[in-house]
Amino acid sequence: MAPSVFTTTILSAFATLSVVQAKTPTYDFVVVGGGTASLAVASRLSRYLPNNTVLVIEAGPDGRDVPGIYVPGMKGITLGGVYDYNFTTVAQTQAGGRSWAQNRGKVLGGSSALNLMCWDRASVAEYDAWEHLGNPGWNWDSMITSMLKVENYTQSVYPGQEIDQGVGVDGPIHATINRIQPKDQDTWIPTMENLGFPENMESLDGNPLGVSIQPNNIDTAKYTRSYSPEYLRIAGDNLLVMTEAQVVKINTEKIHGKVVATGVTLKNNIKINARKEVILSAGSFLSPALLELSGIGNSSIITAAGIKPVLDLPTVGENLQDHIRIQNSFKLKNMTSFDELKYNATFKAEQLALYNTNNVSSYDYAASGFAYLTWPQALGNESATALIKTALKATNAKASIIDKTKLDFMIGKQSHTIPQLEIIFSDGYTGVGGYPLANSSAYGSNYYTLLSVIMHTLSRGNVHINTSNPLGKPIIDPRYLSNPYDLSAAIAATKLNRKIASTAPMRDIIASEYEPDSSIQTDQQWRDFALNHTLTIYHPLGTCAMLPKKEGGVVDPELKVYGTKNIRIVDASVIPVQLSAHIQTAIYGIAERAAEMIAAEYST
Repeated sequence: MAPSVFTTTILSAFATLSVVQAKTPTYDFVVVGGGTASLAVASRLSRYLPNNTVLVIEAGPDGRDVPGIYVPGMKGITLGGVYDYNFTTVAQTQAGGRSWAQNRGKVLGGSSALNLMCWDRASVAEYDAWEHLGNPGWNWDSMITSMLKVENYTQSVYPGQEIDQGVGVDGPIHATINRIQPKDQDTWIPTMENLGFPENMESLDGNPLGVSIQPNNIDTAKYTRSYSPEYLRIAGDNLLVMTEAQVVKINTEKIHGKVVATGVTLKNNIKINARKEVILSAGSFLSPALLELSGIGNSSIITAAGIKPVLDLPTVGENLQDHIRIQNSFKLKNMTSFDELKYNATFKAEQLALYNTNNVSSYDYAASGFAYLTWPQALGNESATALIKTALKATNAKASIIDKTKLDFMIGKQSHTIPQLEIIFSDGYTGVGGYPLANSSAYGSNYYTLLSVIMHTLSRGNVHINTSNPLGKPIIDPRYLSNPYDLSAAIAATKLNRKIASTAPMRDIIASEYEPDSSIQTDQQWRDFALNHTLTIYHPLGTCAMLPKKEGGVVDPELKVYGTKNIRIVDASVIPVQLSAHIQTAIYGIAERAAEMIAAEYST
């Protein structure tokens, strides 16, 4: 029998690290996960429904005072550490047999505490596609309204970098164009314009095509990461956040043929009751896993794990999609870069001292040079046509509404408005081989990197619980590069990176190519490079897709799991098809919409 009183770490929305005792484990709404969407939907609900209680349960600790999280220039150092679930894929047979890292935040704020703070949006047509897929009310108009509620935008300190359209000013998440813009980045826009790619500083208003300097989610008051715990500042005192507590099951019963959630069970077998709803917001890997642990999903997988099936919903955990990236790094001549923080201890200490006194510092830096292109823009009509033919040949649009939609993004009436390729200018080395070792001749060198991201990959995979160890890490198989289009696109993208770097004025700052080096020339060499150097950019989605059930959906347009009365999913797993953007603005927007839906249902 579960104890009626339990003690754990619970944070009041208005307190910092206060520990209290919950006198009754019953709340109106229980939100599973304390990540990007979770704190947004929970905080809004606490304001919209002030007479209801809301509990957020996060498996990780509160990391708001951790420099590796809040200092922009320390981005990335938390990956693979104690605030990361450290998931990996199974061996990817079509991608050199590699097991790919799948970093996800295990900390208050979830992956919004770990990401690289890119703040952007996709095209109008891509959000409208959600409605065309069978989700009434989910479109650009509704999503931009919700996304603008998220933002508190501060204009750039640089003249000519103003963004006047498509930014919000009253939300809890701060954003701005970074005040550190490295000298090598001065070549970014001129080089891209010399290649015929137009400048577009208004890329957040539904037309992302072009090259720009884009915002990061940074609060300019102290130049810190602005992420989902910021929502706690607007929450009511009817919201509590429990940290370091792992949910292992949604408790259910059947009433009139529907599955009804009654609460959740924690790993220590403590049960917490939910009077109204359980809102699952554990992310694209753990939300489907928790459904399966609760008996909801593919009955054969659930049974094999020794769990009693509650609701057969075979598409739980399917439809896994992820952006892939490939990067080229170049050695700079007569310039330093962000790499100096790697090899110059004196400079590192000086810059950290500047940061800690709220002065301009290299530790302010996050990437801000971005471009979004269609394939004809990026490659020219002839090469783009050949690449799209590969996609059409390798994909059966009749077999999947998702594949049909992605092909339509490439060749349909709106294809000229929809990016297929993102390119990021990043100061410093980023890649697979690693920065030169301390005892090597290249140690102390400075680099920059062009990262290319394929926006609508055609390889789709799945994630499921491990039937041999259901409470262990899920089995993740994105099937990277299993569709030939994705590999061809990665090859085209890395070749384009080289072309950009060899164009003036960018070519004038380069001493040499580093990764790949200039010896990579033949088609086979490019293919081998892509197979071994393509990576994820950590945007998994779609595993509890918002689609009609007959099309593989897991949740309906109200975000309720099919066959259940009161289990809702609010996170990236419900996004049915990839966007040509980093996904955090969309996830926040989904949370804002979800809070309004839930409040409307329970306000009447």
